Amino acid sequence: MVELTWHGHSTVWIEDAGTRLLTDPLLRNRLAHLRRRRGTAPRLPAAPDAVLVSHLHADHLDFASLRRLPSDTALVVPAGARPLVRQALGAAAAGRCTELATGERITIGGLDVTAVPAAHHAGRGPWSRHRAPALGYLVEGRARTWFAGDTGLFDEMAALAPLDLALIPVGGWGPTLGPGHLDPAGAAEAVRRAGAAWAVPIHYGTFWPVGLDRVRPDRFHGPGDEFARQAATVSPATRVRVLRPGESLAVCRP
Repeated sequence: MVELTWHGHSTVWIEDAGTRLLTDPLLRNRLAHLRRRRGTAPRLPAAPDAVLVSHLHADHLDFASLRRLPSDTALVVPAGARPLVRQALGAAAAGRCTELATGERITIGGLDVTAVPAAHHAGRGPWSRHRAPALGYLVEGRARTWFAGDTGLFDEMAALAPLDLALIPVGGWGPTLGPGHLDPAGAAEAVRRAGAAWAVPIHYGTFWPVGLDRVRPDRFHGPGDEFARQAATVSPATRVRVLRPGESLAVCRP
């Protein structure tokens, strides 16, 4: 069985085989021009055994949030990310990093964690020279869980099958989506390709730009339910659970 709590955006608390993981922690209520519009800043039940970082973008690799975690927390990051961590958090934090390239695996407690592809921009942002290929992670313990990070569709999704659970992005933090993202229809196709028994939509409905609350509110509130509708048609074997930030789910392997 895997137990998870979605804390909004791409921040998910995962417990499986006695091991606790935290994905892309964004533990505060404001990031630059973005404000948390649903849910509250996460209160974690314990210290995670490790943090999984999918890519360098500031809403996924948030250094202020990482500073709130215990100073011995292991960090799993894409290959090439360590210099940025060193620059922002210092040599000790860089020493806690394990860099993974696609296909590489690490054992964390009772779990095997494998870096899998993601079709998403590799840079930190237009102001930064730091680059590291974006990743998703396949977490294998009592269940097979895919944390997709942030991604568009890619052919290798079929190689992930079968999955017990997919944590799949279905939107973003603004009224438009650029390349390298999944909308609800694309996310439904992704879980079909990956053969997911269960899916939880993430990466939507949490943060919104300051001053844009009334601009396309459907893009803020709607993607989770729309994904559930799309998946019912495209991937009827997948059971979808739409969570609110702070809600939890337990999934048992059949």
